[in-house]
Amino acid sequence: MTIAPAQLTQLDTALTGAEANAQTLAAIKKLTPGLMVTRCDAIDMREETPFRVYERVSLYLVDGRDHCWKITQDPTFATGVAIAPNGVAS
Repeated sequence: MTIAPAQLTQLDTALTGAEANAQTLAAIKKLTPGLMVTRCDAIDMREETPFRVYERVSLYLVDGRDHCWKITQDPTFATGVAIAPNGVAS
């Protein structure tokens, strides 16, 4: 499964002004059925490049096609998404 352009637009809308909390995760899960959705701390993602950065959170695309997950910049390889708060870990 990949992330369609329409889903990216929906994610942009959902993540603008959102916080990295359970409510946001639930909203993202509804927008991306079939994809893995998780939250990470900012410190855990410090060496990764976000796919998109919003006011309060950053969006990372996860490629889980192989044995180990890796962050990708290509929505056609994304099997999931991760969000992390911007700034220090919370």
